Amino acid sequence: MQGFLWNGEIVIILQWRTEPEEFWQFYVYFGSMNAPAISVIFPAYNCEIFLARAIKSVLEQSFTDFEFIIINDGSTDNTEFIILSFPDSKIVYLKNEKNKGLIFSLNRGIEIARGKYIVRMDADDICLPQRFEIQKIFLDTHPETAVVASTIRFIDENGETTGFWPLDQETLNHEQIRRVMLKENCIAHPSVMGRTEIFKKYKYKDYQKNIEDYDLWLRMLSRGLRIEKIAEPLLLYRVHSNSITGVFLKNKNFYFRHAMMKWKLLWYETLSGHMNSYSFRIKWSAFPDVVKGIGKAIKNTFIK
Repeated sequence: MQGFLWNGEIVIILQWRTEPEEFWQFYVYFGSMNAPAISVIFPAYNCEIFLARAIKSVLEQSFTDFEFIIINDGSTDNTEFIILSFPDSKIVYLKNEKNKGLIFSLNRGIEIARGKYIVRMDADDICLPQRFEIQKIFLDTHPETAVVASTIRFIDENGETTGFWPLDQETLNHEQIRRVMLKENCIAHPSVMGRTEIFKKYKYKDYQKNIEDYDLWLRMLSRGLRIEKIAEPLLLYRVHSNSITGVFLKNKNFYFRHAMMKWKLLWYETLSGHMNSYSFRIKWSAFPDVVKGIGKAIKNTFIK
């Protein structure tokens, strides 16, 4: 590890070797010695079109005591150039020399997070200016809550509002979220703020690709943790042809994916000795997913 002072602030350069042997990672930290209140985890992969606006929406927050951990996941476009064009002391730049995927990048960001709370943010979305302030106040005043999300507004590639997510609007408290989560995910992943110790304890599972957030919420709920939601939209959620949501929505039969995720989760919970009544409710909720998946597959086959 190497470090030096620059304008009264610390700069730390870390490097290490991972598998395969020729693969190196590094990150450069610009910031003060004091831990911030919030750590923003911001993965970025080939997102040059929307990246600058997303970064600006974070840096323009009304609450300013945060570190901004940007993980460039081996981008091959102008993503790195755009990130480095923001010389802000809040930014922690971490680079994967090869594309390692969203789950790997999220967990790397969580590992180095120093804030009391973690904010999730995607490189194509937009935070509304008071998002951090509102969510932090909620967690400060609700110590029993592990994670707080917010409702969202959908926007398109041009930033125009295209509507709301009905299920998002219908699940605004812990009881509603806990009940509906057995059937489907009702939380927009990049809308959440949560306690750092919770994220560091549970992290994302690499065997739940493209559904890692749903798995995480169910694991938290099965351990008795509270997830709440702020009714006010605090995030503009962009759906476009290259977004995970856009690609996922093209695969209309998501029921099989839900069932497989739940079975993997239950296998992990069984091995770790954490099965409980909610775990068994998750187990039984997987069977309707299979039935619906079969019905959807038949419909897609015979109805064009």
